[in-house]
Amino acid sequence: MTEELERYVLSHSDPEGDYLYRLYRATNIHTIHGRMASGHLQGRLLKMFVEMVRPKNILEVGTFSGYSAICMAEGLGEGGKVWTFEINDEMEDFTRPWIEGSPVAGKIEFCVGDANVEAPRLGVEFDMAFVDGDKRTYVETYEMVMSILRPGGFILADNTLWDGHVTDPAYDHDHQTQGIRLFNDHVAQDERVEKVIIPLRDGLTVIRKK
Repeated sequence: MTEELERYVLSHSDPEGDYLYRLYRATNIHTIHGRMASGHLQGRLLKMFVEMVRPKNILEVGTFSGYSAICMAEGLGEGGKVWTFEINDEMEDFTRPWIEGSPVAGKIEFCVGDANVEAPRLGVEFDMAFVDGDKRTYVETYEMVMSILRPGGFILADNTLWDGHVTDPAYDHDHQTQGIRLFNDHVAQDERVEKVIIPLRDGLTVIRKK
């Protein structure tokens, strides 16, 4: 997508709002990998998905700066909750104040730790999950999510095209690319789910548990 076309798309979509704009800007200024944040377009899509699916409990694997968690919480109805896990404890000092200062702070539970270990211990059945954590363990994360996701629930998996590296032989020995490829093949062959890859930003796979 060209910059001109991207501007057109954003200008014809709902605005992200001042708080999220400031969070995205701060993420890019104060973190090394600012582009990892979902951003305006994907953030509005996440909110829309939540409003369509109408989940009560959402699991997020990979909080980063909190942008996507806030977007999903914006779409939740009364009593809904986002449980978001960040394994990198060095992000907590940046992320926690932004989440706790957001208008939807009461709908977000921010947890520092390994979601693959900690999420099943919550004893919560989830209606929806957003997977955006360690690409090298995407298959492991997927199977963990499937074990605590209700039938009919949805998984949104981010970065599944990985800058096009999934089809580039030059990245055959890159561990993160290998992880994404294994995940994509695993989901494609999984008869427990329906799935479709949307070529949005870095690739977003929408998965429905049958």
